[in-house]
Amino acid sequence: MRYFTHDSTLGLIVLLSLIAIIWRFSSLRLSIPCPTWLSWLVELDNPFLKNNSAREIIQHLALEPGMKVLDVGCGPGRLTIPVAKRIGPTGEVTAFDIQPGMLQRVQAKALAENLGNIQFIQGGVGDGKLGHNQYDRVLLVTVLGEISDRKTAMEEIFDSLKPGGILSVTEVIADPHFQRRNSVTRTANLVGFVEREFFGNRISFTINFEKT
Repeated sequence: MRYFTHDSTLGLIVLLSLIAIIWRFSSLRLSIPCPTWLSWLVELDNPFLKNNSAREIIQHLALEPGMKVLDVGCGPGRLTIPVAKRIGPTGEVTAFDIQPGMLQRVQAKALAENLGNIQFIQGGVGDGKLGHNQYDRVLLVTVLGEISDRKTAMEEIFDSLKPGGILSVTEVIADPHFQRRNSVTRTANLVGFVEREFFGNRISFTINFEKT
């Protein structure tokens, strides 16, 4: 029985490693979001990359009740659900994702948690679906590298934020689409964002940019 358990664990590690390698190399040529069937993997907080934990990211957002927050590439709602709880019923979170399956998972969680302050938009950032001066905060958590036209996406995000609003970008080396700090900052600066805060280190970080 012990041998079976050890063998199964080893097999799972090898399988996940193989998936990660294939995904990373494929991502060098194509913009490939995390598939819905791997959403459980996205939800795990890596103990070695503290800066990527939902609690840590939310801690740096200075959220207040009544705020409007956009979670771009929300996936299965790892950030969407706790943010919705933090801003309360007078606030609103927009769960935005290109994959309908991911939004369905967020909807199921919101229903289970009895949360009525989440709206859902299916599409890609840069498609003109975000509106003008709508949000106090925008989240891009390990998503930027999945976007092919990053400048257009950043321009739309900039326009969707209220003056003084914050774009929070999180990147971790374990993500197949990892973006380095200088690349993130350069793209954000091109459209008018100003860096206000940096948390973490060169392989796992969050940068908060302000729309001035």
